[in-house]
Amino acid sequence: MDIIIRPELNTDYEKTEEMIRKAFLNEEYSDKREHLLVNRIRKSDAFIPELSLVALNQKEDIVGHILLSKIKIGDHQDEVNSLALAPVSVTPPYQKRGIGSKLIRSALEKASDLGHHSVIVLGHEDYYPKFGFKQASLWNIVAPFEVPKEQFMALELTDNSLEDVKGIVHYSKAFFD
Repeated sequence: MDIIIRPELNTDYEKTEEMIRKAFLNEEYSDKREHLLVNRIRKSDAFIPELSLVALNQKEDIVGHILLSKIKIGDHQDEVNSLALAPVSVTPPYQKRGIGSKLIRSALEKASDLGHHSVIVLGHEDYYPKFGFKQASLWNIVAPFEVPKEQFMALELTDNSLEDVKGIVHYSKAFFD
């Protein structure tokens, strides 16, 4: 299947949000509001347009999306910049075809190319390790809310970039509105 990954354009926003809404309709661990989260992040200072990517099918329909946005890790006195991977979405007819994996790999590569050093994700403990994610607790990095530690993960895009990092992940206000 030929899938093209490219940066999301302003003119894609409405179609992207509808695709995200559909992608999470039947997901058990979803609040069915991921499309609204993406909308809020785009309007925040955490948004990095180059790290909002869409997957297009042969007809150039949007069938997937991923977003990496700015976060900080630390204790307010000693903080480092990082990225949050949230959400990654694939429309139901295209799920389980490797599109999510392709989006994740593309986004991580682009983030590294742009000089970012690490990524945090809250996700399935059997899925994200194949991209190199490990439990964030290995670096003494914790979520700002209750979550199983095996589902809260971090990835170093630069070797040892989290070696001296510890503390709470501070998500953008967009995650909590």
